[in-house]
Amino acid sequence: MQAELHTNKMNKFTTLADWLTWRDSLEKLPISLDLSRIKYVFEVLLSSYENKPHTITVAGTNGKGSTSAYLESFYLAAGYNVGVFTSPHIVHYNERIKLNGNPVSDELICAAFEKIDAARGETALSFFEFSTLAALLIFSKARVNVQILEVGLGGRTDAVNVVDTDVALITSIAVDHVEFLGDTREKVGLEKAGVFRPHIPAVIGDLDPPISLLNYANEKNTPLFCLGEAFHYQKHGETWTWHSSTQSISDLPPPPLKGEHQYRNVSVAIFATQCLANHLPISHAELKKGLETVKLTGRFQLITGEIPVLLDVAHNPQAAQTLVDYLNEHFPNRRVHAIFSMMKDKDVASVLTLMKPVVSDWYFSPLPNNPRAVNASTMREIFEECQINAVHLEFSGFSEAFAAAKSNAQIGDLILVFGSFFLVADCCVNLNIGVAKNGS
Repeated sequence: MQAELHTNKMNKFTTLADWLTWRDSLEKLPISLDLSRIKYVFEVLLSSYENKPHTITVAGTNGKGSTSAYLESFYLAAGYNVGVFTSPHIVHYNERIKLNGNPVSDELICAAFEKIDAARGETALSFFEFSTLAALLIFSKARVNVQILEVGLGGRTDAVNVVDTDVALITSIAVDHVEFLGDTREKVGLEKAGVFRPHIPAVIGDLDPPISLLNYANEKNTPLFCLGEAFHYQKHGETWTWHSSTQSISDLPPPPLKGEHQYRNVSVAIFATQCLANHLPISHAELKKGLETVKLTGRFQLITGEIPVLLDVAHNPQAAQTLVDYLNEHFPNRRVHAIFSMMKDKDVASVLTLMKPVVSDWYFSPLPNNPRAVNASTMREIFEECQINAVHLEFSGFSEAFAAAKSNAQIGDLILVFGSFFLVADCCVNLNIGVAKNGS
């Protein structure tokens, strides 16, 4: 069911494409290191916030998307009205804001943007702040039972932190976005801990949380529940068991999203649902049903065929190591043809170094319309620095790179598409891998 939003003035733009074209210019605004701008507009739009849903805030370096997908699937299986805000999208902007499993319609987003634009007055808002406010406004009007808000960057100053959470989740902590979050896990952990609230549970999936995070929780009187201490998982062949100090859930099906790390992400999501069980109860049967039906594009997504294609958005060293572990376990001794691209502000050399032992041939796919993307000449230097051979750099875009990889691959090989979300998006479009636009 879509919420209804109406405005009393003439629309600034008539289509979502027009709104997004205008909003692309907002990327020129510097990333705000405080919440003052969005707080002001949020209070104008939702001053009483009388329909504030139960809120789960999901932060972390890697695993936010899959953890949010598990939470969404659990609550949908239990019959609740669910809103999910994630970023970035793969193909369609609408993917960022979902109601009851479906991306919302163009019309609903346009109406929300119009209200935000009217409410902000002369206050400048970034692209992500606009998106966050749109999601919160849509979820409030739809009277969702629970809203799942994925942090875009860090936590402390991220736009979703304008809302007080009812459960805070941190999936993992690694060094990324150094210019904004710091160059050590201690600095990054402290930024992510900014989503904590006094006396509100915080669920931690990182097996070695930084001291800075633990200290911050203590200072804020935030109760911490850590994987490996407050809750655990244990695999038993084709099934597994989740348990805490108060209950155990056995005979769970394996996560449909592949990789050992998904057991950690599911475990965190299950514990979060238990934190809200007094308000939003979910039975063990509903948890199992939700686990069986979860889907997420671009995360260890395997397209079967004579030469299978694996998609993954690993774009930092921690995610790359997880991808290496997955390839070693599920595709041992296979020749891997990697189609690859990343943003130039990422640790590209470390990612290549980690992937080097499992990749046989590299096909660099440039992203010519993205000024943040690394270019071919820079990639040539990085490949040489990492002493990586069998590199193909002559392509204009994904379609050419994929055609070359497919031509060189033989039955039994694997084509791997990984790195930037933008590259995975190009893959989905070119290979016609369906991503729904909206639920209207």
